[in-house]
This record gives sequence, structure tokens and C-alpha cells, in this order.
Amino acid sequence: MFTQMRIRGVGVIDDAVLDLSPGLNVLTGETGAGKTMVVSGLGLLLGERADSGLVRTGADSAFVEGVVQLPLDHPALGRAEEAGGEHDAGELVLARTIAATGRSRAHVGGRTAPVSVLAELGQLLVAVHGQADQWRLKQGDAHRAVLDDFGGSELTALRERVAALHDRWRECAREHARLVSEARERAREIDSLTASLEEIEAVDPQPGEDLALRAEDERLAHADTLRLAAASALAELSGDDFAAEPAPNVRDLIGSARAALGPATAHDPALAGLDERLHELGTLVTDLGAELSAYLQDVDLDPERLGWVQERRASLGVLTRKYGETVDEVLEWSARAAARLDELVTADDRVEQLGAEVAELESAVVTASLALSDARRSAGEEFGTRVSEELSHLSMGKAVVRVDVRRRADPEGAELPDGTRVRLSRNGIDEVEILLAANAGATPRSVARAASGGELSRVMLALEVVGSRGGSGEAAGGPPTFVFDEVDAGVGGRAALDVGARLAALAEHAQVIVVTHLAQVAAFADRHLVVHKADDGRITSSSVSAVEGEARLRELSRMMGGDPDSEAGLAHAGDLLEQTAGARTVSGRIVR
Repeated sequence: MFTQMRIRGVGVIDDAVLDLSPGLNVLTGETGAGKTMVVSGLGLLLGERADSGLVRTGADSAFVEGVVQLPLDHPALGRAEEAGGEHDAGELVLARTIAATGRSRAHVGGRTAPVSVLAELGQLLVAVHGQADQWRLKQGDAHRAVLDDFGGSELTALRERVAALHDRWRECAREHARLVSEARERAREIDSLTASLEEIEAVDPQPGEDLALRAEDERLAHADTLRLAAASALAELSGDDFAAEPAPNVRDLIGSARAALGPATAHDPALAGLDERLHELGTLVTDLGAELSAYLQDVDLDPERLGWVQERRASLGVLTRKYGETVDEVLEWSARAAARLDELVTADDRVEQLGAEVAELESAVVTASLALSDARRSAGEEFGTRVSEELSHLSMGKAVVRVDVRRRADPEGAELPDGTRVRLSRNGIDEVEILLAANAGATPRSVARAASGGELSRVMLALEVVGSRGGSGEAAGGPPTFVFDEVDAGVGGRAALDVGARLAALAEHAQVIVVTHLAQVAAFADRHLVVHKADDGRITSSSVSAVEGEARLRELSRMMGGDPDSEAGLAHAGDLLEQTAGARTVSGRIVR
């Protein structure tokens, strides 16, 4: 609910603060005092199009701020947080500024936000009904939403089941259609992958094989060079046993060096250390000689082996040119390709499985939608009866409301058991329209077109009163705040008391803000706000204040056309308050 509104620089309103209460808030005042500016200011706060003409003459800008207190799980708080706004334990501040130049700014929860966010929040927070505000009634989906809210938890559960089944059905149908449309491409990809995998399998590469074969190829191709180099090195280390004149070798030179040092090592530890190092060097040379000799034994001159290695490397090269830089990458690609091939090969089985699942889910959606349709028809009959009864007490005694629940025909849609075809949706198979025959014998038409300007707000009041109770008589879902502008246009006398009583009945379940010129309606208020006009001869300005006690009696007396300060007028106002103090709505009738 709105706990407070501040309006500054809007029309004739200079600066006004409206402290609002739960229940029924009534706004009254003399003609031209600025009651309409309060509704206009609220409209700006709810994201309506900015009009620089609303900015007060002489002011640089118009400013409207509203404080809303909501349950922590209310969707409006979630939307505000998405926009970057913050709230304090469910208290959310909304603001709108309009410059005289026409520029508009919006703030949600202390953060700048697009005006569209205010509009989204407005639809969650407030339902505004006035002679020029018919947007809810012009939207076909709104008619269905009103009926579904009236239907209560049972109808809501049916609708949610239809939505869940429909979503699963559409998801399966999209997947099935995709697989069917891709069948030809899938066949081409299967052929391509199969050929590639067969090519790789024929070569049968092993991990790291390309690197090993490259090293072996290098060794076999240069076997003569390798043998000559190893033999020469071995001769330098160990000598050539077959040479005519053996040359000095490393091993002999080391032995000669040790022989020279031997006699003197006992006289100096440092020299003994050098002798030990020569010994280690001689051992290392002996080991190197043995290894070079073994290497010479292993180096083969094998042309056949060389040919096979080079042929194998060529086969592997064909694979690495197509599927990866190395054999290991080729094997990784092969594993991925095999998995993809398995997926493609089993896709045909998936197509058949999905086809059966789509048919089964479509049947389930049809069954659930028919149950929802039947529930809507039943709820629609009761809703129409109750709204017609409400209208009979709102100076529309001849009006009859009927809810038309018809199925959306579609030649290409799903087939029902009776052979007709309908279009399935998340909301069922129904088109819902609230029809009104405003006078006896009149043809029922959509309520937005059948009601005249003066009747429209009363029709909406009746719809909201019935809808707020729900089919079970308990509070139903809907906006937490309702605004009615001139709901009592064309109404007077006893019917005006009925209008007030029904506004009070609606206020039992939601916050209601009403702009009225009838004392019979104002007398039902939980909080009575008055717009005061002041004129200093140069500028007219208005302010708003709550009235209680004697001040409220004077305002009611003024509204009834009497002298606000006359004893007769005050007594009449007092009688009216006593008359309405115990009024309650029971089955659409006032009980005193």
C-alpha cells in the first residue's frame, strides 16, 4: 500500500503531502481545487507519459514521490532490485520529476531508472479506474486474468498445470522439429565421420609414434656417418689396435700423467688430490669407450627398415595433415568424432522417441486445457451473476454482466475429442470476454465498449469488489491499491450510499483511493483528505490535509450543499456519519 505521497509543482498544487492509510482513502474538495491533479500526479508516479503542461506556472519542475510498503515477497520489490533500487524492510520509494522543458526523470529505490520501470511497477501496484482510463478493460488478457483471479486457488492450479505441460510440449516439439529438419545434414555428417574414422583405424596410429619414428628415420638415414664418428672418437680415447703405428690416445696419456705424479703424491695432499681426479678421469674415459663400442654394435645399416619407417611416417603424415598437428592430436580428434558419430547415429531413435513424447504431451495439454476451460465456464457464470447483483446497487439496476468463455478455433491446431481444432497456449484454449448489457433488451457487448463514461468506473468497481473476494468469498490476488476517479458520476441518493458501501467492501482487502464529490461516499472513508484552494489575487494554489472530527463534519456539510458552519448542515453530516458507521456489505446489500 501507499503510505505517503508528496506532490510539488503539479498544476495548481504548490506542495502537498498525502498521508494515506490502509482501507478507504477519500479525496474531496471544491471544483477546481486540484483533485484531478492528485490523480495526475499518481499517474506520473506510475510511469504515464510526461506532459510539461502539468508543471505549475512559474515552477521549474514538477515532482511526485510515493512511499510504498510491501510484503518482502512482493514481485514489485524484485523488479525494483533488478533495476538497481533498494528498499528498507519492504518500504520502497518511487519518484518522478518533470522539467518545465518537458524532460522527465524517474527514481526507484533511490536509483535513477527508466520511466518504463515505473510503468511496470505501476501495473503491479495500482489499478486506476476513471472515465478516461479503460486500459484494463481493453485488453483481452485482462478479462481472462480477472476471471482466473476470481476462480481462486483451484483454477490457478489448473492454469499453472496447463502452463507447465505446454512449456514441456513446446520444448519437445522444437527439439523434434530440429532433429527432423537436420536429418539430411546429419546423414552427410555421418558419412563424413565414418570415412574419417575408417581412415584413421586403417593406419592405427599409436600415441607418440610419429616422434619415435622421426628419430629412428634420422638415425637410419645417417648410419654411415654415425658409425664413422663413433669409431673415430673411440680410437682417440682407446687407440686403434689395427694401426701400423699406434698413436697416443687419451687413456694412455692419462696413465702417463698418473705415473709422473705417483712418486711425489706422498709429500703433498694437494698433489694427491690431483692424482685422484686423474684416476676418476681415467675411469670415465674407460666407461665412454665401452659405451662408444656398444653404440657401434647397435648402429645398423638396414635399408629395408629405413624404407618401412619412411613409408610409415608418410601414412601418419596423411592423418596429421587432416586431423591434427601430431598423432596424439589425431587420436584426440578421433575420440571426439566417435562420440559425435554415436550421437548422430542414435538421433533417429531420438526422433522417434520425441515424436511419441510430443504426441503424449499434446494430449496431456488438451486434457488439462479442457479441465481449465470447464472451470472457467463455471466460474464465469458465478462471476457474471455476482457482478450483475453489484451493479443493481450501483444505479445500474437493468445491467447484466455475462462472461463469454469461448475456445480459440484454429484449423491447424490440436484436435479435441469432439473433433474441433483449437490453438493451445500457456493460458489454455479459451478467449475470455466480459460482456455487458447496460439496459434491458440490449445486446451484450464487451464491457469496455458497452459502458458509458459515467458507468465505466462503476462497472470496474463492481468487477473489483467481486474479484477481490474471489469465488470462495476470500481475498483474491490483484494490485494492493485501487484508485477510482469520479466513480460516482451520475449517481445520487440511496445509490450513492451503495457506491460508498461497495468501495468500503473493496477496502477490506486492499487499499482504495477515491476522488469523489458525494458526501454519501466520503462518509465511508477510513481517512478523509481534502484539497484546499487558496487565491491571493495573483496565484491560485492548493494543498491537501486530512480532516477529522469537526473539520470532517464541515467538509461533509459543504459537500451536501449546506453552510459548512450551520448547525443544520453539521447535524445532517453527523447523521450521515452515524448512518454509515455500521454499514457493511453482505451479499451485495447494506445492513444497518
